[in-house]
Amino acid sequence: MQFIDLGAQRERISDKLDAAIAKVVREGKYILGPEVGEFEKRLAEYIGVEHVVACANGTDALQIPLMAKGIGPGDAVFVPSFTFAATAEVVALVGAEPVFVDVDPDTYNINVEQLQAAVDAVRAEGRLQPKAIIPVDLFGLAANYTSISSVAAKEGLFVIEDAAQSIGGKRDNAMCGAFGDVGATSFYPAKPLGCYGDGGAIFTNNGELAEIMRSVLFHGKGETQYDNVRIGLNSRLDTIQAAILIEKLAILEDEMETRQVVAKRYAAGLRDIAKVAVMPEGSRSAWAQYAIEVDDRDALKAHLQANGIPSVIYYVKPLHLQDAYKHYGRAPGGLVVSETLPKNILCLPMHPYLSADDQDRIIGTIRDFQEKGA
Repeated sequence: MQFIDLGAQRERISDKLDAAIAKVVREGKYILGPEVGEFEKRLAEYIGVEHVVACANGTDALQIPLMAKGIGPGDAVFVPSFTFAATAEVVALVGAEPVFVDVDPDTYNINVEQLQAAVDAVRAEGRLQPKAIIPVDLFGLAANYTSISSVAAKEGLFVIEDAAQSIGGKRDNAMCGAFGDVGATSFYPAKPLGCYGDGGAIFTNNGELAEIMRSVLFHGKGETQYDNVRIGLNSRLDTIQAAILIEKLAILEDEMETRQVVAKRYAAGLRDIAKVAVMPEGSRSAWAQYAIEVDDRDALKAHLQANGIPSVIYYVKPLHLQDAYKHYGRAPGGLVVSETLPKNILCLPMHPYLSADDQDRIIGTIRDFQEKGA
């Protein structure tokens, strides 16, 4: 049994993938070949935005908008603590300071009430200038962008949606990636929309900003790559990865529907013995992960492993307690949820090719463990 079964997906479209890769190799346009522009166009149509800017990875997709906006030393960027390091890492890389905010205990997304308190605290201290928010659509579920946008508008903050786990998800009929001033995603192979290496993309409806970001990702180029008008990065999406992503995007919506079936089966089989994922009204998660919470998590994980069932702990330590980030600011009131979740949370196998029989075995093994423990 696979935690994420990329092999089954590849078998489904192997002929198309092989042909797409062979075409790129045959034509020899390995950097910025026509497939890159075609993928950007198709993804923009799917997400419902005017501009998609493909780049080398999801971390760069978060950093490039910060660079394009000139965010740096003396600036504060508000981020959740319960997430992968890249969300805060990019803030530090541009010289700004991440300020950590707790997450909601049910959705695992940024706590908007504490976000406002954090902005107020930073303004009161006066050392940093609040500049941006990077909410994370954790495990594939869109954050509460209605409330986040309200805070951002009031405080004059730039919003970068970290949609690294949520492409294919939606909230209130808007697709993940289309929220905030800019959206950013990763095409790491295990993502709901993943390539066969590293890759990323940025989404925006701001044409001027899109052009600046295209300059940033290509060494700060102006008219040509030998006309450098700003400091930039080398962050282009490889043509081969774009060709692969075109084929995977074509089946994404079908896979999203299948993920909903898998998630509903988990919820029906486990909600009476574990805390299962909450789905706010009007939302569709991309289900990058399916998380449950149980008291005796470590023992359950060992029990699953003994029965040949993989599981993963996301995340073993919140960012504000990590050595690299513990000296940065935190929202007032403490980050209790972010500190508690690592003791209880466990993510189960989740992908569109998980058979009903395998899922029933997972559910049955968990129920057996929990009921014996009770």
